[in-house]
Amino acid sequence: MNPRRLFPVTVIGSWPRPPWLIEATKRRAPSLSELQDQAVLLAVQYQEEAEVDIISDGEQRRDNFYSFIADRLEGIRLMTLSELLDYVEDKAAFETLLNALDVPAFAIKNPVVVGKVRRRKPLVLDDYRFLRQHTVKPIKVTLPGPYLLSRSTWVKGLSESTYPDGDSLGPDIVAVLREELQELAAAGVEMVQFDEPVLSELLLAGRSATRTFMCAALAASSSPEGELERAVDLINRVVEGVHGPVLVVHVCRGNWSRNESVLLSGSYDGLIPYLNRMKLDQFALEYATPRAGSPKALADLNSRAQVGYGVVNPRTSEVESPEAIVARVRELAQFVSPDRIFLNPDCGFGTFADRPMADSQTACAKLRALSAAARQLREA
Repeated sequence: MNPRRLFPVTVIGSWPRPPWLIEATKRRAPSLSELQDQAVLLAVQYQEEAEVDIISDGEQRRDNFYSFIADRLEGIRLMTLSELLDYVEDKAAFETLLNALDVPAFAIKNPVVVGKVRRRKPLVLDDYRFLRQHTVKPIKVTLPGPYLLSRSTWVKGLSESTYPDGDSLGPDIVAVLREELQELAAAGVEMVQFDEPVLSELLLAGRSATRTFMCAALAASSSPEGELERAVDLINRVVEGVHGPVLVVHVCRGNWSRNESVLLSGSYDGLIPYLNRMKLDQFALEYATPRAGSPKALADLNSRAQVGYGVVNPRTSEVESPEAIVARVRELAQFVSPDRIFLNPDCGFGTFADRPMADSQTACAKLRALSAAARQLREA
């Protein structure tokens, strides 16, 4: 995508699913595949109307950002958090966690390893090929990251007959993602984003703190620092030697509730040394709310790395003004050169299929504000 204009606008991934798609998915309608195609085209239309520079398919074929792997990998079963309660050692703590979440436990679906993990079919390659036929714009493809998958899918009592622990699962997760990435690169995809929401929880919640669903299965035997080291190693093994796409990791702070008080707060400062050792091109980070602290932390980011700057909140109905977005970007530009800055929402607009954070009209309005801000910044 080089050379390119300054402040390209993109998305994080998910887009609100139309009600008719949600209903057809629940019924497993015979026409589901065709309806998913229609929903992708609708998501593309919204993004193109909003003048987004790098688009996604809106993850319209997924229940959430990583549960979809259950349909595409062998050895994975999809379970709700309420079903997982039977396998959790500290049931009282887990029930407290479920009560604290501002979303019903039956609505959160987690892929769980129950056998040898290998690709049954491509994770997202076919989705990319469909999208490529329907837009001339650069495309971002999103994948769950290797740390998230190796930790959140391993559950004692369900996974250990095949993998004694999450560490032993890691090599097969790396192999699956690496094969997918190599095929995407060969197909010409412009940007591949790995979603690693757990990294912020390691940094901001610590070992002893109550964990969100993103860390429900996280092994507590290692320190947060040890886990972050493992995350660096896993992503580097996935991307080693792969060239072509812009390689991105997205680190969020929770995107399942409009109640900001239940989401993670704190600066990214402690995460920067680990990000700097990842062999990636871009880091998509959340800065649309005061929970993120000052962008000054990004002054220590590798000077070659791009920043996907989260400057609109996908969880609110209020549409940010272009002027407010410009002010936030100018604050970042004190620490990161403008040619390294991409503009995006904090997180996806869809999150769970049944419970999107915004409707399509609001999401589109927020993207229009991003694009208007980008024009102002380019003209300044």
